[in-house]
Order: sequence, then structure tokens, then C-alpha cells
Amino acid sequence: MEKSRKDIEALEYHSQGKPGKIEIVPTKPHSTQRDLSLAYSPGVAVPCMEIAENKENVYKYTAKGNLVAVISNGTAVLGLGDIGPEASKPVMEGKGLLFKIFADIDVFDIEVDATDVDLFVNTVKAIAPTFGGINLEDIKAPECFEIEERLKAELNIPVMHDDQHGTAIISSAGMLNAVELAEKNIGDIKLVVSGAGASAMSCSKLYVSLGMKKENIVMLDSRGVIRKDRKELSKSKAVFATSRKIDTLEEAMKGADMFLGLSKGGILTKDVVKTMASNPIVFALANPDPEIAYKDAIASREDIIMATGRSDHPNQVNNVLGFPFIFRGALDVRATCINEEMKLAAVKAVADLAKEAVPEEVNEAYDERNIVFGRDFIIPKPLDPRLITTVAPAVAKAAMDSGVAQIQIEDWEVYKDELASRLGLDNKLIKSVTEKAKRNPKRVVFAEADNYKTLKAAQIVYEEGIAKPILLGKVKKIQELVEEYQLELGDIPIIDPRSSSENDRKQKFAELLFEKRKRRGITLVEARDLMRSRNYFGSAMVEVGEADALISGLTRNYASTIRPALQVIGTDDDVSKIAGMYILFTKNGPFFFADTTVNVNPSAKDIVDITALVAKIVARFKITPRIALLSYSNFGSAEGEDPLKMREATRMLHEQHPNIIVDGEIQANFALNKELRTEIFPFSELARRNTNTLIFPNLSSGNIAYKLMQEMGGTEAIGPILLGMKKPVHILQLGSSVREIVNMVTIAVADVQTRK
Repeated sequence: MEKSRKDIEALEYHSQGKPGKIEIVPTKPHSTQRDLSLAYSPGVAVPCMEIAENKENVYKYTAKGNLVAVISNGTAVLGLGDIGPEASKPVMEGKGLLFKIFADIDVFDIEVDATDVDLFVNTVKAIAPTFGGINLEDIKAPECFEIEERLKAELNIPVMHDDQHGTAIISSAGMLNAVELAEKNIGDIKLVVSGAGASAMSCSKLYVSLGMKKENIVMLDSRGVIRKDRKELSKSKAVFATSRKIDTLEEAMKGADMFLGLSKGGILTKDVVKTMASNPIVFALANPDPEIAYKDAIASREDIIMATGRSDHPNQVNNVLGFPFIFRGALDVRATCINEEMKLAAVKAVADLAKEAVPEEVNEAYDERNIVFGRDFIIPKPLDPRLITTVAPAVAKAAMDSGVAQIQIEDWEVYKDELASRLGLDNKLIKSVTEKAKRNPKRVVFAEADNYKTLKAAQIVYEEGIAKPILLGKVKKIQELVEEYQLELGDIPIIDPRSSSENDRKQKFAELLFEKRKRRGITLVEARDLMRSRNYFGSAMVEVGEADALISGLTRNYASTIRPALQVIGTDDDVSKIAGMYILFTKNGPFFFADTTVNVNPSAKDIVDITALVAKIVARFKITPRIALLSYSNFGSAEGEDPLKMREATRMLHEQHPNIIVDGEIQANFALNKELRTEIFPFSELARRNTNTLIFPNLSSGNIAYKLMQEMGGTEAIGPILLGMKKPVHILQLGSSVREIVNMVTIAVADVQTRK
């Protein structure tokens, strides 16, 4: 069969490089003979004996507590049917990848060649000691019901068949919010379910647990409506058999409040949707083709609330919103099972999260401007970083409250921090700076307020109490943007420096600039003209005390943004050289890079000044700076302009600033690898210390380094933070995201507070 371009791309994705999508990565040092003797023989015998004496020690000395088995026999793979265990492996690997990237859970995918229920159950039981939890996947009904039921009864670790419960949990969250938006009572909802497989049964049962009445549910399979008078009804289908004398989907849909499709595409028409009750809820979840196409459903009536299983439409019912975080919470309290209480807790956590303000990084990830709770947003987006810190704690708490947890969580805030740090989401520095800013918010001038990103950032810092924004720009343009994007700016002041109403202020600011620059070629007339520029006007506001800090640079190049600030505000009295610094956030904590934006080729003396300036600023963040001066040489191993300069700067720093922990010249790999550095250069000031600050020999290397880290490492950055100014002025990167602007404003407010 001829393959499409998309088919070929999929095959290339799975086969390129190392075939498959997952690998095992060692978590302990293994580079020396000593490491290997501890990892295996003879050292490994010690933890073995500890576990032999007490089986619970397996959680202490092995990966069991964070290891889940994704197990299938390949009898119901996606929409492909019974394709066998080998053919199911790409799906199981993919499931393992999702566990890891969304919840930092390690996975072994296991494909079992067993369609017999007894053989399958016995196989899973036999390997269960390896795992902290078991995720059953793509096993056909009705065998899947018995398999899960038996394994849950016979094992004391969490077991969940995600095809059943994952869809049920996420669709239940969406259902609760849809019912609320439709202004209906869940006990009155008349539901039609197309499909009678594992997902449909589990969804229906969970809906009933949430308050829907069983007698209001009509379920259909391939033979039509499942009625009580049908012969040879299976045990699972009999639970939802109706006594109503109806046979077809069309009959069942008349006056129905909700349709849940877990069957096949194209079976529902626009005309049938029109026969539903007011504000109908249609969840057409068949993949890849829904029971009714999204466009057709929306076109059928204006009051519809629609969800599908597809990512290219609003309200995607996606299991990834649930299973990684459900297992995360269950593993973290060492739950003996995943019970009804834990599932309901997950439902409510997901539903509630959809009602909260959406982080700007989620808007950007989905190319949206302002996602808000409503008919087109009843379920959180899969890339919402708050899912792990919302759903996992809810599940863990439910496990504790229902008595199936073997570990108790005492401090929930600490637990949430740990969850965030698992994915590199934790940012203790910016969190502490944010709390500091909120305690005493300052006035921040936004020089480019006629831009959506700037306005959105201003709204966020205003609503969160981080800062008191002052917006510079054309009032009419700003008001148009506010209306277009439904922003809420409250009583934030808007100033147009070009307006005649600001003439008195401009005159005052012009005289200020003239006095500062009259011997540097600026006339009073030129100063008046310059004050029509928002960067000059904003800098003057900071200088005269009408504002505390300035933020600019989103739409202008660095030089044109920094020049007004230098001319109007100037540098600190004890500073001869300003510099730009970036903070890059990694799983190993924050790193400070300088100079990344100002000095093209600083001298050794300049490097000393920059280093001292950076050390002072890093210390303001309550972090002890441990500084490496970088080059392509290690302590004299090579000659050249850069090594000599950094070597001399190090000597001067040791003499002039003996309290600063600094060394160089040193290559970047040694600067970042404490073990390697301590082994090869034990004499270094940085030996046995974790470096957190990197000083570059020139602008080119510093600029390249932080941009590589951002793009290739997926590292979040704040900067450039301008160092050495008399008053806080911070220049944004061209095209900064809303999140980056908010972070920069937060740093600016903390900067003001620290100075005062």
C-alpha cells in the first residue's frame, strides 16, 4: 500500500537514530571502577540483604517507587483493533514517554502474548514485584474488566486500565463544567451513549457517581439501543440497559441533554443534533474521526457545547490530562490501589483547574491570546504546567483520606514544590522574588504599552499585586487592544508623551535632560523633542521619582533602548562599566551569565568590574555567587588573548576582592562539572563547590551561550538584567513572551526594594 507523506514522517520519527522512543538512563555515577563496584558487585549485595530483611526497603534502595509498567496484549490498540503484542509496542513506548515528560514517572513497557484472561493475570502478577504501579492499556472488552478487577483485588500496588478510567475521568471533568455552563442540574441530564466498550462503561459509571441518574442513560452498541428485553445481554451491558421502547440513535437523541460518543465516526448528523434539548452537550470522542465532525456540530446550532478527542478543536478530551498525575499522586503516598475516591478527586481537580486564569505560556503554546473558561474551554490544555501540582496532590490526599495510602504527606506546599521541581518547573528564586515584590509593589513604567504582550503583562502584575504599572503610549490604540483582547486594566494610568496635555511635564523633563547633557551636544530644543519619545519620557519619570523602574525593549533594538536611560538616569556612582546579565533556570538551580548584552570585548580590568558588579547583584538574591571566568584554556593550558585576559582578571580579583569566590581561566565543561573539576584541579577556588555564575571573555561568547541554552536546552531565562544603573532600568529581549516580561517586572520591583 502506498504511504502518504505523513505516514512516512511517522515511520521516520520512530526509526531515526536509536529506534523507538525511550531508553534507560543511569541515575548514579558509573565512570570509575569504584562506582561500578558499588553499583553491582560486591556493593550491591548490601541493599539486597536490607530488602531481604524488610521488603519495604525495596522502595528505599531501588527505582520501584517511581516505576510503572505499561502492559498490553495488543487486542484493542487505538482504533486498529487486535493487531497483536508486537504491533502494540510503539503505543506502549509512547505511553511511557508521556508518563515521563508529564509526571517524571519511569516506565517499562511490557507486551504480553496472552489473550487468555488467566494467563494474562498470572503473568502480570508474577512480574508485579518490579513495579510501583501498573497501567493496563489497549486490552479489549469484556476481558479487560475481569483482568483489572482481579489484579486490583490480588495486588497491593495501584492498578488502572487507562482506556476505561482515563477517558472517564477527563470526560467527567468536562461534563461537570459543560453542565454548569448549560445551567442544568446533573440529576436531570438525559444522556445518550454511543458505544458499549470499556471507555463507555467506565464513563457512564463515573457520571452516575457524580450524580447522573442511571435511568436517564440510554446506551447503544453496534446492534442499536441496549434494552432490558434484549436476549443474551452481557453483565456489563445489563447495568445500563433501558426499559424504554426505543431502538435507534435518532429516537434516543430526541430531547436528550447530552451525547457521549465512544464508537465510530460519522454516525451522528446535524439534523439529529437539532432534535436535542436546549444547550446540548456533545462529546464526540471517536478518533481520528468523531461521531460528528466539529464543524458540522457547531453549524447545527449556536447553543451547543462540543468536545472531541482531537487536538485541532477546542475541548479535547485527552487522557494525558489524567493518568500521569493520577499515578504520580498514588505513587507518592504509596497507595495500595487507585480507588473511586481518588478518581473522583482527579475529576474535580481537572474541572476546577479549567475555571482558573490560564497562564500566559499556555496561551502561547496553543497560539491563543486569552483562553478563558467557557463553551470553548471546559477542559484544561494538556500543556498546562499546573496539572501536576493540582491533580497529583488531589489524588494523594484522597488516597490518604480513604485509608489506602502507606505514606502520609505532612506539608502540601513542600510536596507541590517537589512536584514542580521534577519537571524543572520549580523556580524557587523567582518565587521568592515574587513574594518579596508583592509585599511592597512599586511603580513600573511600561514604555511600549501599545502592544498586546505588554498590556497582558501589565494586567498580570497589577492583578497579582506585583507592581503598579504606568502605561506609555497612544491612549486610543491601547483602549482598542484592551477591548479586542478583553483585558482588564482597572485604574492603571495611561500617559501619551506626545499629547499636548503632557507639555508641562515634557518641559520639566527636557530641562532635566538639558542640564545633564548640555556639554555633550544636546540643546534644549533637542531635549524637548527627545521627550516625545517614550523611552526618554519614561526614564525621566524614574529619575524625578514619578516612577520607580522602567521596562522597555520589546519592540526596539537594545542600543536605542538603553541610550535614553544612560543619558537621563546614568550609572551608579561607584560603577565605571555597566553590564547585562541573564538568569537561566535549570533543574540544578539558577545560573547567572554575564556579560551578555553590553561590552563587546572587555579588558581584564573591565572583567574585574563586571565580575564584582555581578557578584553584588547575585548576592542580592540571597545566593552566594560562585564564579567561573571562562575561556578555551584551563589555568594556563593554552595561550591567546582571551586566556591571558581572563587569567589576569582572576589575579586582580583575588587581590582586590578576596571575599568573592571566583577562579579561572577555565573551560565551560570543567566550570559546570564539580566532580571533574575537583578531580583534575583540586587547587581551584571552585573545587568541591557548585559553580552558579559564568563570566564570558567577550560579548560574542556570552550572547551565543545563553541563546544556545534557551533554544537547545529548553531553559527558561530572565534578562537581560541591566547592571550598574543608578536606578532600575531593565531592557527586554526583542519579542519577549508575556511570562518573560512579568518575570522582568518582578525582578525590577525587587531591585527597587533592595536598593531602598
